[in-house]
Amino acid sequence: MRHFGHLAPDVRDELFHREPQEFTSDSPARTLAVALGATLYSPATRTTLADAVLKQAAQGVVSMVLCLEDSIDDREVEGAEENLVRQFADLAARADRDQLPLLFIRVRTPEQISDLVRRLGDDVRLLSGFVLPKFTEETGVPFLEALTAAELACGRRLFAMPVLESPQLLHLETRTETLYGISRTVDKYRERVLALRLGVTDFCSAYGLRRSPDMTAYDVRIVASVIADLVNVLGRADGTGFTITGPVWEYFKHSERMFKPLLRHSPFVPEAVDLRQSLIQHDMDGLLREIELDRTNGLQGKTCIHPSHVLPVHALNVVSHEEWSDAVDILHEDRSGGGVLRSAYTNKMNEVKPHRAWAERTLRRAEVFGVARDEIGFVELLSACVPA
Repeated sequence: MRHFGHLAPDVRDELFHREPQEFTSDSPARTLAVALGATLYSPATRTTLADAVLKQAAQGVVSMVLCLEDSIDDREVEGAEENLVRQFADLAARADRDQLPLLFIRVRTPEQISDLVRRLGDDVRLLSGFVLPKFTEETGVPFLEALTAAELACGRRLFAMPVLESPQLLHLETRTETLYGISRTVDKYRERVLALRLGVTDFCSAYGLRRSPDMTAYDVRIVASVIADLVNVLGRADGTGFTITGPVWEYFKHSERMFKPLLRHSPFVPEAVDLRQSLIQHDMDGLLREIELDRTNGLQGKTCIHPSHVLPVHALNVVSHEEWSDAVDILHEDRSGGGVLRSAYTNKMNEVKPHRAWAERTLRRAEVFGVARDEIGFVELLSACVPA
């Protein structure tokens, strides 16, 4: 699989200076953590789940979570588990592993991990891992122990994606110790932790809050503060950190607005005016701003609950030619001993040692999302990916 593989080769050639590289479910964890991109959630109760997975794969989705937790009623869990087993069997009969997205199951209890791996049988080869809810040191260890045992039982690498969403992370008096506890736990099981996911909806719930489509997660100050602390402790670039994914965007249909749209006119004029209007009508301008703020604040990828969010996330993760040029220059100079150099675009200073970690992260993103041609910007990428 690869990002933008659903686009025709001639379209990709027009867009990319360097095309996204292929990867598989067996690729190194560091590659897969970045390649997750927009991870689409779907309730495990859907009786047409296999059809949906194949459809989304054909439209550019590369990672999905099949949810047994908050997205379904407590009374539906047993039936949802049975449905998952049937849907995996259906997928195994209809598609090869490399035709499918990375598939994860969001469970409620540690016991579900071993039980589902046993019930899936040979079809477990289609599974990349499990999403672990409300993760803290106390709740997380049993999940990770169950995952380790299940991995040994089935003989296949299985990843964990803990969800950081508990009130203890939000409350000031418990935040520090909870963060350090999570850090100790995920460090101990580092080889199995693919990425850490943020549960911002649960954070807001703890205070009876819900952001409007005019606002990003970073406009909710209490949420922004915990994101900053999570990145501070768990997202460091010194080799101790993990990939932390961006929060879910809840809106996908137009709602009444109080404030002006967040997209400027000029980048869309004259060819893409209709695209801008379509993005605004579907509340995508707020999503696009939040994607940019995610990356600025150290997050990578995003949780998505609607297919229309996936391609905008991917389009805005393509590395611009300017970013790529800066990153390459920085890493080249770093091998020569450091220093300061003017950007090839003559618009900024590149300070080699301080910018090294950024450059390395940028080239990892370029590997899986590609590098845009010099003349290609976010409007052209969105136009190619998102129908107006």
